[in-house]
Amino acid sequence: MAGGGGGNRGGGGPKKARIEIIPLIDVIFFLLATFVLFTLSLNKSGGFSVALPATQTSEPRDPGSSVTLSIREDGTLGWDKEPITLDQFLLRLQAYKQTQQDPKVLINGDENALFAQVRYVVDEVRKAGITKVLIETRIRPAS
Repeated sequence: MAGGGGGNRGGGGPKKARIEIIPLIDVIFFLLATFVLFTLSLNKSGGFSVALPATQTSEPRDPGSSVTLSIREDGTLGWDKEPITLDQFLLRLQAYKQTQQDPKVLINGDENALFAQVRYVVDEVRKAGITKVLIETRIRPAS
């Protein structure tokens, strides 16, 4: 037998393992896409479920270290998904201002809520000394 290799192909010894790059890249992109979609699903509103007004200049919000004040169509007020009275609102606002170093308020108002209700909430937040007041909206689809 000429060149009896003893079962080894190519006669150069055992075949070396190779890492295939293309499937590795596919797996990495899949994990990246899954992480992005999961992260986007975490960005839920901290307030009541309301029909937000639509604007073309909306920006993504950062719910970290902020309190969400919700104003429903019927005028009901909420503090981070908990219904509260006007007296409770004023007390909690003062306590929040005293406990937070850099307080931030996110107003989550129904698009059919009366402007006077929203104005009252904004006015009381400013009277409490909180200057970072944001109004949550949804992005209006381009027509």
